[in-house]
Amino acid sequence: MNPRRPQVALVLGGGAARGWAHVGAIRELAERGIAVDMVTGTSVGAIVGGALAAGVLDEFEDWINSLRRRDIVRLLDARIMGGGFLRGAVLTRALEKIIGNPDIAELGIPFSCVATELGTGREIWLRDGPLLAACRASISLPGLFAPARQNGYYLLDGGLVNPVPVSLARAMGAEIVIAVDLNGHLGGEYFWVRPREAARGKAEAEMVEKAPGEDSGNGNGGSMHPWAAKLTSSLGVDFGAYRASLQRRDEVPQPGLFDVIVGSIDIMQDRITRSRMAGEPPDIHISPRVGHIGLMDFDRAAECIPEGRRAVARKGDEIERLREILARSHIS
Repeated sequence: MNPRRPQVALVLGGGAARGWAHVGAIRELAERGIAVDMVTGTSVGAIVGGALAAGVLDEFEDWINSLRRRDIVRLLDARIMGGGFLRGAVLTRALEKIIGNPDIAELGIPFSCVATELGTGREIWLRDGPLLAACRASISLPGLFAPARQNGYYLLDGGLVNPVPVSLARAMGAEIVIAVDLNGHLGGEYFWVRPREAARGKAEAEMVEKAPGEDSGNGNGGSMHPWAAKLTSSLGVDFGAYRASLQRRDEVPQPGLFDVIVGSIDIMQDRITRSRMAGEPPDIHISPRVGHIGLMDFDRAAECIPEGRRAVARKGDEIERLREILARSHIS
């Protein structure tokens, strides 16, 4: 009698825009004959994992491939008061159009994700309820997205405690864990000090500065995108300095507000991931080389998705051994 087929979990780590590499990894695993029995995720890994579990990965991939810098700005709804610059309501509505909002219990693949409870620092496992509410909690990057409120608790990004939730997959019954870690190739050099193309810096500065036909009335002789103008007028954010830092990034780096927030998250997730992965190693560790992608570079899916595929291909021998094990076994 053949051995029982082991339960395989796919674990998708956090890393904001680098998370589009998850899509490529999922595609390559499927083409190599690996079917997963459950999926867990943190932050962007929760969103991609939710799309997979809901059976809408094709539509989701089309959407992320269509994103441009201006589209990203329009998804960012400034918040005048509260625990973050962004409410996340516009992004949630955009995701609902693509993924829907099914109950987690009704998904085609068992799913769960991780968030962090603000008051205690507890790791929260979200395993039931509406999918988008769970994903919204898991992506609540401190300082950027306001915390999500659920059952009387304020929840923050799961990457604060468990960026690659192997432990959650084991708790769900996984016997073989394939983990996609987005922080494995940061190499000790974090977001704002990485070399960036001058043309890209200029384009980002122009994106923040203005949009055609939209004028904030800021009186500086130019127009500013309404989102940036709202932060400038209501929260005192100096976007002039931010634009200047984007344009001079090739020369002497000088961190601005978002450089500090995003760079700090880079460091935090890198160090926590190393610690957690050492104590909770997966069976197959896939590490896309996306350290050069900034956390907010959501318009770079065309770079991230192929790298996700290449990262799986680099583990080809391990994947083939797993495929053979799964092919020889069956549910008894």
